[in-house]
Amino acid sequence: MTSTAPTDAPTVDDATAERLAGALRCRTVSHEDHTRIDPAEFDRLIAYLEHCFPLVHTHLTWETFGHSRLYRWAGGRPVSTAAQPGTGREAVAAILLAHMDVVPVDDHDGWPYPPFGGVVDDEFIWGRGAIDDKSRMIAILEAVEAALRDGVQPAQTVYLAFGHDEEIFGAEGAGRMSRRLRDAGVRARLLVDEGGVITVGVAEGIDVPVATIMVGEKGFATVRLSVTDVGGHSSMPGRQTAVGRLARAVARIQDHPFPLRLTPVAVDMLTRVREFVTEPRRTLLALLNVAGPVAARVLAARPQTEALVRTTTAPTVISGGVKSNVLPQRAEAYVNFRILPGDSVAGVLAHCRRVVRDDGVTIELDGTCSEPSANPCAGPDFDVVADVARAVVPGLAVTVGVVPAATDSRYYDDLALTRCNFAPILLTAADLERIHGTGERISRANYARLIRFNRLLIDRIASF
Repeated sequence: MTSTAPTDAPTVDDATAERLAGALRCRTVSHEDHTRIDPAEFDRLIAYLEHCFPLVHTHLTWETFGHSRLYRWAGGRPVSTAAQPGTGREAVAAILLAHMDVVPVDDHDGWPYPPFGGVVDDEFIWGRGAIDDKSRMIAILEAVEAALRDGVQPAQTVYLAFGHDEEIFGAEGAGRMSRRLRDAGVRARLLVDEGGVITVGVAEGIDVPVATIMVGEKGFATVRLSVTDVGGHSSMPGRQTAVGRLARAVARIQDHPFPLRLTPVAVDMLTRVREFVTEPRRTLLALLNVAGPVAARVLAARPQTEALVRTTTAPTVISGGVKSNVLPQRAEAYVNFRILPGDSVAGVLAHCRRVVRDDGVTIELDGTCSEPSANPCAGPDFDVVADVARAVVPGLAVTVGVVPAATDSRYYDDLALTRCNFAPILLTAADLERIHGTGERISRANYARLIRFNRLLIDRIASF
């Protein structure tokens, strides 16, 4: 069945589109090698934000953490009446997150326009960061600027937290800003960040757009496997070379994936979409308490949905040897895991050692790891975000999920009662491939939805 999408969507005018395009022209690229990061480009973006959004920079206060900015929009109620019960501290309505950095561009020649050109045509705004995640940051600022122009004053304080290093794990941006809020005793009602979108034609058996509002995210860990050997000439090999031993270990890990499992969030997700699916899936979903394993196997049949029901395993790098006729003295491989709630980083490491069963292979964690974070159910203000999404795109199927990748919101997970990773942009499977890929772009219609969503959300949280 073919999915349908709204055809009467509003669009943004040229001036609004150009403000986003100007941000896309700033080359705020995060590199693992920090010496390759150009701080002048971040300075240029920050100056640009101050120029484009004068009311925000007049009425809100902010602190800087490297190039990250934490804005505070003070609530209108006196602190004594807005205090969180039993804390003596002011109440906080929401923390709205976004990030200003982008990933590098590998395939410059494959882009229809220069990736940092910020080209605007009749339908799209093109450039690295058009979806991930400058459009969200600029849309939030557009919405706050408009709210200030309309005289909106939130009853409780609202924070805007814009990180500068999310694409390289966010420790200096979101990590420091979240500690600042934690030290101040902040406990917000609502946290909103990137992660979920509205998909069109992706959810099999559903013929309406599906808004997946994520309530947490998977963890991640990279495991390094290494083998050392004495080496020598390839004409006199032993029974197994370092490369062969390593390859066998990687194959064992890939051939023994983590078990399929329906988490509480996955059950909630399937329950919420049941009314929108066709038979026989609808009947199957009505029997989740007994047919859960069957549902998990159905989801595992496609890579796009398998991540919902298991900790995924992805060998990504393997290397060893220096010459075709020389026995390698060392070989190593890297395997990346995205960890389902209920599993753990330590469990990933133990799993690898158990299935490899070879003391000659060293198995250890490599680099930054993160434990999964997800609430067992949607938070108390989930319906606020869901209602605003329906106002922007009527006729949606709204459900929950877990972000398969890492976002800055993992640093803030304990700072809000309700966490929602979501942006109301409609994307097809082909659109999803453009994120971090070639030809990243956002349609004018999607950008209009994003601004309207944030403006309506501000009206709702202003009355908290």
